[in-house]
Amino acid sequence: MTALVGWLALVCLAVVAPASTLLVWTDTRAPVTFGGKAAAVWRSVGQTLRLGGEVGPPLRIVLSLLLALVALLYVSTLVGIITTALTDRLTELQRGHSTVVEHGHTVVLGWSEQAPTVVAEVVAAHAQRRAGAVAVLAERDITEMDAELRAGLAAGSRRTRLLCRGGRPADPVALARVAPATAGAVVVLPPDGPDSGAQVVKALLALRAALDEDDGADGGAVRVVAAVRGHHHRAAAALAAGPDATVLDVDDIAARLLVQCVHQPGLSLVLEDLLDFAGAELHTLHEPGLAGRRFGSLRAGCAEACAVGIVRAGGALVLNPPPETELGPGDGLVVVAEDGRARALGGAVPVVDATVITAGPRPRTLHPGRVVMLGWNRRAARVVELLVRGGVPGSTVDVIAAEAPGGGVPVLFHRADPLTEAALRQVDGRYDHVVVLGPDRAPDLDEPDDRTLVTLLHLRAHEARTGRALPLVAELADARNRPIAPVGPGADVVVSGRLVGLLMAQISQNGHLAAAFEELFGAGGASVRLRPSGDFVLSGAETTFATVVAAAGRYGACAIGYRSAAGVRLNPPKRAVRCWGDGDEVVVVEAEPAAPQPR
Repeated sequence: MTALVGWLALVCLAVVAPASTLLVWTDTRAPVTFGGKAAAVWRSVGQTLRLGGEVGPPLRIVLSLLLALVALLYVSTLVGIITTALTDRLTELQRGHSTVVEHGHTVVLGWSEQAPTVVAEVVAAHAQRRAGAVAVLAERDITEMDAELRAGLAAGSRRTRLLCRGGRPADPVALARVAPATAGAVVVLPPDGPDSGAQVVKALLALRAALDEDDGADGGAVRVVAAVRGHHHRAAAALAAGPDATVLDVDDIAARLLVQCVHQPGLSLVLEDLLDFAGAELHTLHEPGLAGRRFGSLRAGCAEACAVGIVRAGGALVLNPPPETELGPGDGLVVVAEDGRARALGGAVPVVDATVITAGPRPRTLHPGRVVMLGWNRRAARVVELLVRGGVPGSTVDVIAAEAPGGGVPVLFHRADPLTEAALRQVDGRYDHVVVLGPDRAPDLDEPDDRTLVTLLHLRAHEARTGRALPLVAELADARNRPIAPVGPGADVVVSGRLVGLLMAQISQNGHLAAAFEELFGAGGASVRLRPSGDFVLSGAETTFATVVAAAGRYGACAIGYRSAAGVRLNPPKRAVRCWGDGDEVVVVEAEPAAPQPR
Protein backbone atom coordinates (compact mmCIF):
# COMPACT_ATOMS: atom_id res chain seq x y z
CA MET A 1 0.00 0.00 0.00
CA THR A 2 2.85 2.42 0.89
CA ALA A 3 4.63 1.73 -2.40
CA LEU A 4 1.39 2.26 -4.30
CA VAL A 5 0.84 5.65 -2.62
CA GLY A 6 4.45 6.65 -3.38
CA TRP A 7 4.23 5.69 -7.03
CA LEU A 8 0.89 7.52 -7.30
CA ALA A 9 2.50 10.70 -5.87
CA LEU A 10 5.45 10.46 -8.29
CA VAL A 11 3.13 9.98 -11.28
CA CYS A 12 1.03 12.98 -10.25
CA LEU A 13 4.17 15.16 -9.83
CA ALA A 14 5.53 13.99 -13.18
CA VAL A 15 2.34 15.26 -14.83
CA VAL A 16 1.51 18.34 -12.75
CA ALA A 17 5.02 19.89 -12.44
CA PRO A 18 5.81 20.09 -16.20
CA ALA A 19 2.28 21.30 -16.98
CA SER A 20 2.50 24.01 -14.30
CA THR A 21 5.95 25.10 -15.57
CA LEU A 22 4.61 25.41 -19.09
CA LEU A 23 1.64 27.45 -17.90
CA VAL A 24 3.83 29.88 -15.93
CA TRP A 25 6.51 30.34 -18.64
CA THR A 26 3.84 31.05 -21.29
CA ASP A 27 1.89 33.50 -19.08
CA THR A 28 2.63 37.12 -20.00
CA ARG A 29 1.64 38.18 -16.48
CA ALA A 30 4.13 35.86 -14.79
CA PRO A 31 7.09 37.33 -12.83
CA VAL A 32 10.17 38.23 -14.88
CA THR A 33 12.79 36.75 -12.56
CA PHE A 34 13.57 33.05 -12.39
CA GLY A 35 12.86 32.94 -8.64
CA GLY A 36 9.47 34.53 -9.17
CA LYS A 37 8.58 32.06 -11.89
CA ALA A 38 9.74 29.14 -9.71
CA ALA A 39 7.52 30.40 -6.87
CA ALA A 40 4.57 30.65 -9.32
CA VAL A 41 5.21 27.08 -10.48
CA TRP A 42 5.22 25.92 -6.84
CA ARG A 43 1.91 27.69 -6.17
CA SER A 44 0.32 26.04 -9.22
CA VAL A 45 1.58 22.61 -8.20
CA GLY A 46 0.45 23.13 -4.60
CA GLN A 47 -3.02 24.34 -5.56
CA THR A 48 -3.49 21.46 -8.00
CA LEU A 49 -2.37 18.77 -5.53
CA ARG A 50 -3.87 20.58 -2.52
CA LEU A 51 -0.45 20.97 -0.92
CA GLY A 52 -0.87 24.58 0.15
CA GLY A 53 1.44 26.28 -2.34
CA GLU A 54 2.87 28.64 0.29
CA VAL A 55 6.21 30.36 -0.43
CA GLY A 56 8.69 32.00 1.87
CA PRO A 57 10.92 30.58 4.57
CA PRO A 58 11.39 26.82 4.68
CA LEU A 59 9.47 26.54 7.97
CA ARG A 60 6.41 28.20 6.39
CA ILE A 61 6.57 25.78 3.45
CA VAL A 62 6.89 22.77 5.78
CA LEU A 63 3.92 23.89 7.92
CA SER A 64 1.77 24.45 4.84
CA LEU A 65 2.66 20.96 3.61
CA LEU A 66 1.79 19.50 7.05
CA LEU A 67 -1.61 21.21 7.12
CA ALA A 68 -2.31 20.08 3.56
CA LEU A 69 -1.45 16.48 4.42
CA VAL A 70 -3.68 16.60 7.53
CA ALA A 71 -6.55 17.98 5.45
CA LEU A 72 -5.94 15.32 2.79
CA LEU A 73 -5.89 12.59 5.44
CA TYR A 74 -9.11 13.90 6.99
CA VAL A 75 -10.94 14.08 3.67
CA SER A 76 -9.68 10.66 2.59
CA THR A 77 -10.71 9.10 5.90
CA LEU A 78 -14.14 10.73 5.75
CA VAL A 79 -14.68 9.54 2.19
CA GLY A 80 -13.58 6.04 3.18
CA ILE A 81 -15.97 5.93 6.14
CA ILE A 82 -18.91 7.11 4.01
CA THR A 83 -18.02 4.68 1.21
CA THR A 84 -17.72 1.76 3.63
CA ALA A 85 -21.04 2.61 5.30
CA LEU A 86 -22.81 2.85 1.95
CA THR A 87 -21.23 -0.40 0.77
CA ASP A 88 -22.27 -2.21 3.94
CA ARG A 89 -25.79 -0.81 3.64
CA LEU A 90 -26.10 -1.87 0.00
CA THR A 91 -24.75 -5.32 0.84
CA GLU A 92 -27.26 -5.59 3.68
CA LEU A 93 -30.08 -4.62 1.33
CA GLN A 94 -28.89 -7.09 -1.30
CA ARG A 95 -28.80 -9.87 1.27
CA GLY A 96 -32.22 -8.86 2.61
CA HIS A 97 -30.96 -8.18 6.14
CA SER A 98 -32.42 -4.70 6.63
CA THR A 99 -35.41 -4.16 8.93
CA VAL A 100 -38.82 -3.28 7.56
CA VAL A 101 -40.28 -0.10 9.05
CA GLU A 102 -43.98 -0.38 8.29
CA HIS A 103 -47.34 -0.39 10.05
CA GLY A 104 -50.40 -2.38 9.03
CA HIS A 105 -48.53 -4.28 6.32
CA THR A 106 -48.94 -7.96 5.40
CA VAL A 107 -46.13 -10.39 6.20
CA VAL A 108 -45.65 -13.62 4.23
CA LEU A 109 -43.39 -16.18 5.94
CA GLY A 110 -41.91 -19.03 3.93
CA TRP A 111 -42.08 -20.00 0.28
CA SER A 112 -44.35 -22.46 -1.50
CA GLU A 113 -46.36 -22.74 -4.70
CA GLN A 114 -48.94 -20.42 -3.10
CA ALA A 115 -46.45 -17.56 -2.54
CA PRO A 116 -46.89 -15.71 -5.89
CA THR A 117 -50.69 -16.03 -5.67
CA VAL A 118 -50.88 -14.84 -2.05
CA VAL A 119 -48.61 -11.85 -2.70
CA ALA A 120 -50.40 -10.84 -5.91
CA GLU A 121 -53.83 -11.00 -4.26
CA VAL A 122 -52.74 -9.12 -1.15
CA VAL A 123 -51.25 -6.42 -3.36
CA ALA A 124 -54.56 -6.27 -5.25
CA ALA A 125 -56.42 -5.92 -1.93
CA HIS A 126 -54.07 -3.08 -0.92
CA ALA A 127 -54.68 -1.28 -4.21
CA GLN A 128 -57.61 0.60 -2.66
CA ARG A 129 -55.33 2.17 -0.07
CA ARG A 130 -53.14 5.19 -0.51
CA ALA A 131 -50.08 3.14 0.38
CA GLY A 132 -49.43 -0.40 1.50
CA ALA A 133 -46.64 -2.92 1.83
CA VAL A 134 -46.13 -6.67 1.64
CA ALA A 135 -43.02 -8.11 3.30
CA VAL A 136 -41.84 -11.62 2.36
CA LEU A 137 -39.34 -13.58 4.45
CA ALA A 138 -37.99 -16.85 3.04
CA GLU A 139 -34.77 -18.82 2.68
CA ARG A 140 -34.25 -17.83 -0.95
CA ASP A 141 -32.19 -15.36 -2.90
CA ILE A 142 -34.10 -12.08 -2.55
CA THR A 143 -33.32 -11.02 -6.11
CA GLU A 144 -34.93 -14.19 -7.48
CA MET A 145 -37.87 -13.81 -5.07
CA ASP A 146 -38.46 -10.21 -6.05
CA ALA A 147 -38.33 -10.99 -9.77
CA GLU A 148 -40.70 -13.96 -9.50
CA LEU A 149 -43.20 -12.11 -7.33
CA ARG A 150 -43.22 -8.94 -9.43
CA ALA A 151 -43.83 -11.01 -12.57
CA GLY A 152 -47.24 -11.93 -11.19
CA LEU A 153 -48.31 -8.44 -10.11
CA ALA A 154 -50.89 -6.42 -12.00
CA ALA A 155 -49.90 -3.24 -13.82
CA GLY A 156 -51.65 -0.94 -11.34
CA SER A 157 -49.90 -2.20 -8.20
CA ARG A 158 -47.32 0.53 -7.75
CA ARG A 159 -49.00 1.91 -4.64
CA THR A 160 -48.07 -1.21 -2.70
CA ARG A 161 -44.42 -1.77 -1.88
CA LEU A 162 -42.98 -5.28 -2.13
CA LEU A 163 -40.20 -5.94 0.39
CA CYS A 164 -38.26 -9.21 0.21
CA ARG A 165 -36.02 -10.33 3.05
CA GLY A 166 -33.82 -13.40 3.31
CA GLY A 167 -33.74 -15.72 6.31
CA ARG A 168 -35.47 -18.58 8.10
CA PRO A 169 -38.98 -17.69 9.29
CA ALA A 170 -38.31 -19.64 12.51
CA ASP A 171 -35.22 -17.53 13.29
CA PRO A 172 -36.20 -14.72 15.71
CA VAL A 173 -33.48 -12.45 14.33
CA ALA A 174 -34.64 -12.94 10.74
CA LEU A 175 -38.30 -12.68 11.78
CA ALA A 176 -37.69 -9.29 13.37
CA ARG A 177 -36.64 -7.91 9.97
CA VAL A 178 -40.24 -8.02 8.69
CA ALA A 179 -41.75 -6.41 11.84
CA PRO A 180 -44.60 -8.90 12.46
CA ALA A 181 -45.75 -7.11 15.63
CA THR A 182 -46.81 -4.01 13.66
CA ALA A 183 -48.33 -5.96 10.76
CA GLY A 184 -52.01 -6.22 9.98
CA ALA A 185 -51.78 -9.87 8.94
CA VAL A 186 -49.19 -12.66 8.81
CA VAL A 187 -49.44 -15.57 6.36
CA VAL A 188 -47.30 -18.65 7.05
CA LEU A 189 -46.75 -20.90 4.02
CA PRO A 190 -45.67 -24.56 4.11
CA PRO A 191 -42.35 -25.14 2.33
CA ASP A 192 -41.83 -28.02 -0.05
CA GLY A 193 -40.29 -31.12 1.46
CA PRO A 194 -41.09 -33.96 3.85
CA ASP A 195 -40.66 -31.95 7.09
CA SER A 196 -42.72 -28.94 6.04
CA GLY A 197 -45.21 -29.41 8.90
CA ALA A 198 -42.50 -29.21 11.55
CA GLN A 199 -41.06 -26.09 9.90
CA VAL A 200 -44.47 -24.39 9.93
CA VAL A 201 -44.97 -25.24 13.61
CA LYS A 202 -41.52 -23.85 14.48
CA ALA A 203 -42.18 -20.67 12.50
CA LEU A 204 -45.49 -20.23 14.33
CA LEU A 205 -43.77 -20.65 17.69
CA ALA A 206 -41.25 -17.96 16.75
CA LEU A 207 -44.06 -15.71 15.51
CA ARG A 208 -46.09 -16.24 18.69
CA ALA A 209 -43.06 -15.32 20.81
CA ALA A 210 -42.47 -12.17 18.76
CA LEU A 211 -46.11 -11.10 19.03
CA ASP A 212 -46.27 -11.84 22.79
CA GLU A 213 -43.07 -9.87 23.36
CA ASP A 214 -44.46 -6.79 21.63
CA ASP A 215 -48.07 -7.27 22.77
CA GLY A 216 -49.84 -3.96 22.88
CA ALA A 217 -47.07 -2.08 21.11
CA ASP A 218 -49.36 -1.01 18.29
CA GLY A 219 -52.72 -1.50 19.98
CA GLY A 220 -54.10 -3.90 17.36
CA ALA A 221 -54.38 -7.64 16.89
CA VAL A 222 -52.44 -9.35 14.10
CA ARG A 223 -54.40 -11.83 11.96
CA VAL A 224 -52.43 -15.05 11.53
CA VAL A 225 -53.20 -17.48 8.70
CA ALA A 226 -51.08 -20.62 8.40
CA ALA A 227 -51.11 -23.65 6.15
CA VAL A 228 -49.86 -27.19 6.71
CA ARG A 229 -49.69 -30.21 4.44
CA GLY A 230 -51.56 -33.05 6.13
CA HIS A 231 -53.99 -33.24 9.05
CA HIS A 232 -51.40 -34.77 11.40
CA HIS A 233 -49.64 -31.38 11.69
CA ARG A 234 -52.75 -29.21 11.93
CA ALA A 235 -53.40 -29.73 15.64
CA ALA A 236 -49.82 -28.84 16.60
CA ALA A 237 -49.85 -25.82 14.28
CA ALA A 238 -53.12 -24.61 15.80
CA LEU A 239 -51.63 -24.84 19.30
CA ALA A 240 -48.52 -22.97 18.21
CA ALA A 241 -50.46 -20.24 16.39
CA GLY A 242 -52.92 -19.49 19.18
CA PRO A 243 -56.71 -19.54 19.47
CA ASP A 244 -57.35 -16.56 17.19
CA ALA A 245 -55.32 -17.87 14.25
CA THR A 246 -56.61 -19.77 11.23
CA VAL A 247 -54.75 -22.96 10.28
CA LEU A 248 -55.61 -24.63 6.98
CA ASP A 249 -54.81 -28.14 5.80
CA VAL A 250 -53.96 -27.37 2.17
CA ASP A 251 -53.91 -31.03 1.13
CA ASP A 252 -57.41 -31.61 2.51
CA ILE A 253 -58.74 -28.43 0.87
CA ALA A 254 -57.10 -29.32 -2.45
CA ALA A 255 -58.59 -32.83 -2.32
CA ARG A 256 -62.06 -31.46 -1.56
CA LEU A 257 -61.85 -28.95 -4.40
CA LEU A 258 -60.76 -31.68 -6.81
CA VAL A 259 -63.62 -33.99 -5.80
CA GLN A 260 -66.14 -31.14 -6.07
CA CYS A 261 -64.91 -30.46 -9.61
CA VAL A 262 -65.24 -34.17 -10.46
CA HIS A 263 -68.94 -33.98 -9.64
CA GLN A 264 -69.39 -30.40 -10.93
CA PRO A 265 -67.10 -29.67 -13.91
CA GLY A 266 -66.36 -25.97 -14.25
CA LEU A 267 -66.58 -25.24 -10.52
CA SER A 268 -62.86 -24.36 -10.31
CA LEU A 269 -63.32 -21.20 -12.41
CA VAL A 270 -66.30 -20.18 -10.28
CA LEU A 271 -64.27 -20.55 -7.09
CA GLU A 272 -61.36 -18.59 -8.56
CA ASP A 273 -63.71 -15.78 -9.49
CA LEU A 274 -65.21 -15.77 -6.00
CA LEU A 275 -61.86 -15.86 -4.17
CA ASP A 276 -59.77 -13.36 -6.10
CA PHE A 277 -59.96 -9.64 -5.32
CA ALA A 278 -61.01 -8.71 -8.86
CA GLY A 279 -64.76 -8.48 -9.33
CA ALA A 280 -67.19 -9.81 -6.74
CA GLU A 281 -66.19 -11.45 -3.47
CA LEU A 282 -67.57 -11.92 0.03
CA HIS A 283 -68.19 -8.83 2.17
CA THR A 284 -70.01 -8.01 5.39
CA LEU A 285 -72.47 -5.12 5.35
CA HIS A 286 -73.53 -3.29 8.51
CA GLU A 287 -76.30 -0.76 7.93
CA PRO A 288 -78.85 0.97 10.13
CA GLY A 289 -82.20 -0.69 9.66
CA LEU A 290 -80.99 -4.30 9.35
CA ALA A 291 -82.08 -5.18 12.89
CA GLY A 292 -85.51 -6.77 12.89
CA ARG A 293 -85.43 -7.66 9.20
CA ARG A 294 -85.70 -11.27 8.05
CA PHE A 295 -83.04 -12.87 5.91
CA GLY A 296 -85.52 -13.95 3.24
CA SER A 297 -86.76 -10.41 2.61
CA LEU A 298 -83.24 -9.02 2.59
CA ARG A 299 -82.11 -11.64 0.08
CA ALA A 300 -85.00 -10.82 -2.24
CA GLY A 301 -84.74 -7.04 -1.87
CA CYS A 302 -80.94 -6.59 -1.99
CA ALA A 303 -80.44 -4.74 -5.30
CA GLU A 304 -76.65 -4.30 -5.35
CA ALA A 305 -75.43 -7.59 -3.89
CA CYS A 306 -76.33 -11.24 -3.37
CA ALA A 307 -77.05 -12.07 0.27
CA VAL A 308 -75.69 -15.43 1.46
CA GLY A 309 -75.62 -15.29 5.25
CA ILE A 310 -75.68 -13.45 8.56
CA VAL A 311 -72.83 -12.53 10.90
CA ARG A 312 -73.99 -12.07 14.47
CA ALA A 313 -72.84 -9.21 16.69
CA GLY A 314 -70.75 -11.66 18.71
CA GLY A 315 -68.92 -12.92 15.61
CA ALA A 316 -70.88 -16.13 14.94
CA LEU A 317 -71.65 -16.64 11.27
CA VAL A 318 -74.46 -18.53 9.53
CA LEU A 319 -74.50 -19.17 5.79
CA ASN A 320 -77.75 -19.79 3.91
CA PRO A 321 -79.95 -19.48 7.02
CA PRO A 322 -83.69 -20.17 6.87
CA PRO A 323 -85.64 -17.28 5.30
CA GLU A 324 -87.44 -16.47 8.55
CA THR A 325 -84.15 -15.91 10.43
CA GLU A 326 -84.24 -12.43 11.96
CA LEU A 327 -81.27 -10.09 12.31
CA GLY A 328 -80.63 -8.59 15.73
CA PRO A 329 -78.92 -5.39 16.87
CA GLY A 330 -75.32 -5.30 15.63
CA ASP A 331 -75.80 -8.14 13.16
CA GLY A 332 -74.45 -7.84 9.63
CA LEU A 333 -75.35 -9.29 6.27
CA VAL A 334 -72.83 -11.47 4.39
CA VAL A 335 -73.05 -10.71 0.68
CA VAL A 336 -71.29 -11.31 -2.61
CA ALA A 337 -70.56 -7.87 -4.08
CA GLU A 338 -67.95 -5.93 -6.01
CA ASP A 339 -66.80 -4.04 -2.91
CA GLY A 340 -67.74 -3.36 0.68
CA ARG A 341 -69.57 -0.15 -0.25
CA ALA A 342 -72.58 -2.05 -1.63
CA ARG A 343 -75.90 -1.42 0.09
CA ALA A 344 -78.23 -4.03 1.48
CA LEU A 345 -81.13 -1.59 1.83
CA GLY A 346 -82.45 1.05 -0.50
CA GLY A 347 -82.60 1.20 -4.25
CA ALA A 348 -85.30 -0.13 -6.55
CA VAL A 349 -86.66 -3.52 -5.52
CA PRO A 350 -85.96 -6.03 -8.34
CA VAL A 351 -88.98 -7.31 -10.23
CA VAL A 352 -89.74 -11.03 -9.88
CA ASP A 353 -91.72 -12.95 -12.50
CA ALA A 354 -93.35 -15.77 -10.57
CA THR A 355 -94.84 -17.30 -13.73
CA VAL A 356 -91.48 -18.71 -14.93
CA ILE A 357 -90.44 -20.25 -11.62
CA THR A 358 -90.44 -24.05 -11.77
CA ALA A 359 -92.33 -26.37 -9.48
CA GLY A 360 -89.06 -27.66 -8.04
CA PRO A 361 -85.69 -29.10 -8.98
CA ARG A 362 -85.69 -31.81 -11.59
CA PRO A 363 -85.60 -35.35 -10.16
CA ARG A 364 -82.33 -37.16 -10.81
CA THR A 365 -81.66 -40.87 -10.89
CA LEU A 366 -78.24 -41.65 -9.41
CA HIS A 367 -76.30 -44.78 -10.28
CA PRO A 368 -73.03 -46.18 -8.91
CA GLY A 369 -70.14 -44.69 -10.84
CA ARG A 370 -66.60 -45.68 -11.74
CA VAL A 371 -63.68 -43.31 -11.50
CA VAL A 372 -60.19 -43.94 -12.88
CA MET A 373 -57.30 -42.00 -11.39
CA LEU A 374 -54.08 -41.60 -13.40
CA GLY A 375 -51.10 -40.94 -11.16
CA TRP A 376 -50.59 -40.76 -7.41
CA ASN A 377 -49.47 -38.12 -4.92
CA ARG A 378 -49.84 -37.33 -1.24
CA ARG A 379 -53.40 -36.00 -1.74
CA ALA A 380 -54.60 -39.02 -3.72
CA ALA A 381 -55.63 -41.14 -0.71
CA ARG A 382 -57.81 -38.29 0.57
CA VAL A 383 -59.31 -37.84 -2.92
CA VAL A 384 -60.19 -41.55 -3.06
CA GLU A 385 -61.74 -41.41 0.41
CA LEU A 386 -63.93 -38.44 -0.53
CA LEU A 387 -64.94 -40.01 -3.85
CA VAL A 388 -65.96 -43.26 -2.20
CA ARG A 389 -67.66 -41.66 0.80
CA GLY A 390 -69.52 -39.02 -1.23
CA GLY A 391 -70.57 -41.31 -4.08
CA VAL A 392 -73.51 -43.60 -4.50
CA PRO A 393 -72.97 -46.93 -2.70
CA GLY A 394 -71.33 -49.34 -5.09
CA SER A 395 -69.14 -46.69 -6.72
CA THR A 396 -65.52 -47.71 -7.36
CA VAL A 397 -62.18 -46.03 -7.92
CA ASP A 398 -59.44 -47.55 -10.09
CA VAL A 399 -55.87 -46.25 -9.92
CA ILE A 400 -53.30 -46.48 -12.70
CA ALA A 401 -49.91 -45.49 -11.32
CA ALA A 402 -46.29 -46.55 -11.41
CA GLU A 403 -46.21 -47.24 -7.66
CA ALA A 404 -48.85 -48.94 -5.55
CA PRO A 405 -50.68 -46.73 -3.03
CA GLY A 406 -50.13 -47.64 0.60
CA GLY A 407 -52.24 -47.43 3.70
CA GLY A 408 -54.96 -49.84 2.62
CA VAL A 409 -56.64 -47.38 0.24
CA PRO A 410 -59.87 -48.99 -1.12
CA VAL A 411 -59.02 -48.96 -4.83
CA LEU A 412 -58.42 -51.38 -7.67
CA PHE A 413 -54.77 -50.77 -8.53
CA HIS A 414 -53.19 -51.21 -11.96
CA ARG A 415 -49.41 -50.91 -11.97
CA ALA A 416 -48.53 -48.97 -15.12
CA ASP A 417 -46.97 -45.66 -16.10
CA PRO A 418 -49.81 -43.28 -17.09
CA LEU A 419 -47.56 -41.90 -19.85
CA THR A 420 -47.64 -45.16 -21.80
CA GLU A 421 -50.24 -46.16 -24.38
CA ALA A 422 -50.69 -49.54 -22.68
CA ALA A 423 -51.93 -47.76 -19.57
CA LEU A 424 -54.21 -45.37 -21.43
CA ARG A 425 -55.84 -48.22 -23.36
CA GLN A 426 -57.42 -49.24 -20.07
CA VAL A 427 -59.33 -45.92 -19.99
CA ASP A 428 -62.51 -46.87 -21.84
CA GLY A 429 -66.25 -46.39 -21.68
CA ARG A 430 -66.51 -48.18 -18.36
CA TYR A 431 -65.46 -45.02 -16.50
CA ASP A 432 -67.72 -42.08 -15.69
CA HIS A 433 -64.86 -39.78 -14.60
CA VAL A 434 -61.13 -39.56 -15.33
CA VAL A 435 -58.90 -37.82 -12.76
CA VAL A 436 -55.30 -36.94 -13.64
CA LEU A 437 -52.91 -36.23 -10.76
CA GLY A 438 -49.36 -34.97 -11.07
CA PRO A 439 -46.41 -35.74 -8.80
CA ASP A 440 -45.84 -33.85 -5.58
CA ARG A 441 -43.85 -30.64 -5.83
CA ALA A 442 -40.36 -31.19 -4.44
CA PRO A 443 -37.31 -28.92 -4.05
CA ASP A 444 -35.53 -30.82 -6.85
CA LEU A 445 -38.59 -30.84 -9.16
CA ASP A 446 -38.95 -27.51 -10.92
CA GLU A 447 -41.78 -28.47 -13.28
CA PRO A 448 -44.17 -30.95 -11.64
CA ASP A 449 -46.77 -30.35 -14.38
CA ASP A 450 -44.63 -31.82 -17.16
CA ARG A 451 -45.87 -35.38 -16.68
CA THR A 452 -49.46 -34.18 -16.30
CA LEU A 453 -49.33 -32.25 -19.58
CA VAL A 454 -47.89 -35.27 -21.41
CA THR A 455 -50.62 -37.50 -19.94
CA LEU A 456 -53.30 -35.03 -21.05
CA LEU A 457 -51.81 -35.01 -24.56
CA HIS A 458 -52.05 -38.81 -24.75
CA LEU A 459 -55.64 -38.66 -23.50
CA ARG A 460 -56.54 -36.19 -26.25
CA ALA A 461 -55.07 -38.57 -28.81
CA HIS A 462 -57.05 -41.38 -27.16
CA GLU A 463 -60.24 -39.31 -27.52
CA ALA A 464 -59.49 -38.73 -31.20
CA ARG A 465 -58.98 -42.46 -31.82
CA THR A 466 -62.08 -43.60 -29.95
CA GLY A 467 -64.36 -40.68 -30.83
CA ARG A 468 -65.48 -40.41 -27.18
CA ALA A 469 -64.93 -37.30 -25.07
CA LEU A 470 -63.58 -38.22 -21.65
CA PRO A 471 -65.21 -36.63 -18.56
CA LEU A 472 -61.84 -35.35 -17.42
CA VAL A 473 -60.60 -33.43 -14.37
CA ALA A 474 -56.88 -32.67 -14.15
CA GLU A 475 -54.85 -31.11 -11.34
CA LEU A 476 -52.03 -28.69 -12.18
CA ALA A 477 -49.52 -27.05 -9.87
CA ASP A 478 -48.79 -23.93 -11.94
CA ALA A 479 -51.58 -21.68 -13.25
CA ARG A 480 -49.34 -20.61 -16.16
CA ASN A 481 -49.71 -24.11 -17.60
CA ARG A 482 -53.52 -23.99 -17.74
CA PRO A 483 -53.71 -22.20 -21.14
CA ILE A 484 -51.46 -24.82 -22.75
CA ALA A 485 -53.12 -27.87 -21.17
CA PRO A 486 -54.39 -30.08 -24.04
CA VAL A 487 -57.93 -30.71 -22.84
CA GLY A 488 -61.34 -30.72 -24.48
CA PRO A 489 -64.11 -28.18 -23.88
CA GLY A 490 -65.87 -30.34 -21.29
CA ALA A 491 -62.78 -30.94 -19.15
CA ASP A 492 -61.94 -29.07 -15.96
CA VAL A 493 -58.42 -28.07 -15.00
CA VAL A 494 -57.95 -27.44 -11.27
CA VAL A 495 -54.98 -25.39 -10.11
CA SER A 496 -55.39 -26.37 -6.47
CA GLY A 497 -52.34 -24.45 -5.28
CA ARG A 498 -53.71 -21.21 -6.72
CA LEU A 499 -57.15 -21.79 -5.17
CA VAL A 500 -55.59 -22.40 -1.76
CA GLY A 501 -53.43 -19.29 -2.18
CA LEU A 502 -56.50 -17.21 -3.04
CA LEU A 503 -58.27 -18.58 0.02
CA MET A 504 -55.36 -17.70 2.31
CA ALA A 505 -55.15 -14.18 0.88
CA GLN A 506 -58.89 -13.65 1.42
CA ILE A 507 -58.73 -14.78 5.05
CA SER A 508 -55.67 -12.65 5.73
CA GLN A 509 -57.44 -9.51 4.51
CA ASN A 510 -60.97 -10.42 5.72
CA GLY A 511 -60.42 -12.01 9.09
CA HIS A 512 -64.06 -11.52 10.10
CA LEU A 513 -65.06 -13.83 7.21
CA ALA A 514 -62.68 -16.65 8.14
CA ALA A 515 -65.59 -18.70 9.49
CA ALA A 516 -67.47 -18.30 6.20
CA PHE A 517 -64.53 -19.55 4.16
CA GLU A 518 -63.92 -22.43 6.56
CA GLU A 519 -67.53 -23.54 6.15
CA LEU A 520 -67.51 -23.16 2.37
CA PHE A 521 -64.34 -25.23 2.00
CA GLY A 522 -64.66 -27.53 4.98
CA ALA A 523 -66.62 -30.67 5.68
CA GLY A 524 -70.40 -30.29 6.00
CA GLY A 525 -72.25 -27.01 6.11
CA ALA A 526 -72.89 -24.79 3.12
CA SER A 527 -70.82 -24.93 -0.05
CA VAL A 528 -70.67 -23.35 -3.49
CA ARG A 529 -72.43 -25.50 -6.08
CA LEU A 530 -73.57 -25.40 -9.69
CA ARG A 531 -77.23 -26.14 -10.34
CA PRO A 532 -78.97 -26.33 -13.76
CA SER A 533 -80.98 -23.18 -14.38
CA GLY A 534 -83.94 -25.46 -15.11
CA ASP A 535 -84.08 -26.27 -11.39
CA PHE A 536 -85.30 -22.73 -10.77
CA VAL A 537 -86.78 -21.18 -13.95
CA LEU A 538 -88.36 -22.64 -17.06
CA SER A 539 -85.96 -23.47 -19.90
CA GLY A 540 -86.03 -20.76 -22.55
CA ALA A 541 -87.62 -18.19 -20.24
CA GLU A 542 -86.50 -14.58 -20.57
CA THR A 543 -86.43 -13.16 -17.08
CA THR A 544 -84.29 -11.27 -14.59
CA PHE A 545 -81.64 -12.65 -12.28
CA ALA A 546 -83.83 -11.39 -9.44
CA THR A 547 -86.36 -14.06 -10.45
CA VAL A 548 -83.63 -16.72 -10.27
CA VAL A 549 -82.64 -15.45 -6.79
CA ALA A 550 -86.24 -15.67 -5.63
CA ALA A 551 -86.67 -19.17 -7.09
CA ALA A 552 -83.42 -20.44 -5.54
CA GLY A 553 -84.46 -19.01 -2.16
CA ARG A 554 -87.79 -20.78 -2.44
CA TYR A 555 -85.92 -24.11 -2.76
CA GLY A 556 -83.35 -23.51 -0.02
CA ALA A 557 -80.38 -21.95 -1.84
CA CYS A 558 -78.78 -18.51 -2.24
CA ALA A 559 -78.09 -17.70 -5.90
CA ILE A 560 -74.94 -15.59 -6.40
CA GLY A 561 -74.38 -15.78 -10.16
CA TYR A 562 -74.46 -18.02 -13.19
CA ARG A 563 -72.21 -19.91 -15.58
CA SER A 564 -72.94 -19.97 -19.31
CA ALA A 565 -71.04 -20.62 -22.52
CA ALA A 566 -69.70 -17.04 -22.23
CA GLY A 567 -68.13 -17.72 -18.82
CA VAL A 568 -68.83 -17.08 -15.15
CA ARG A 569 -70.73 -14.02 -13.91
CA LEU A 570 -71.02 -13.38 -10.17
CA ASN A 571 -73.44 -10.83 -8.74
CA PRO A 572 -74.98 -9.87 -12.10
CA PRO A 573 -77.44 -6.93 -12.21
CA LYS A 574 -80.70 -8.08 -10.67
CA ARG A 575 -82.84 -6.21 -13.18
CA ALA A 576 -81.00 -7.43 -16.30
CA VAL A 577 -83.09 -9.78 -18.45
CA ARG A 578 -81.56 -12.77 -20.22
CA CYS A 579 -82.74 -16.02 -21.76
CA TRP A 580 -82.04 -19.01 -19.54
CA GLY A 581 -81.16 -22.03 -21.67
CA ASP A 582 -80.55 -25.70 -20.94
CA GLY A 583 -76.78 -25.23 -20.84
CA ASP A 584 -76.88 -22.47 -18.22
CA GLU A 585 -76.00 -23.21 -14.61
CA VAL A 586 -76.77 -21.15 -11.52
CA VAL A 587 -74.05 -20.63 -8.90
CA VAL A 588 -75.59 -21.13 -5.47
CA VAL A 589 -74.56 -21.34 -1.84
CA GLU A 590 -76.50 -24.14 -0.21
CA ALA A 591 -76.21 -26.84 2.40
CA GLU A 592 -74.10 -29.79 1.37
CA PRO A 593 -76.49 -32.59 0.45
CA ALA A 594 -76.51 -35.80 2.38
CA ALA A 595 -74.75 -38.82 0.95
CA PRO A 596 -76.75 -39.79 -2.15
CA GLN A 597 -78.70 -43.00 -2.22
CA PRO A 598 -79.41 -45.06 -5.35
CA ARG A 599 -82.92 -45.08 -6.73
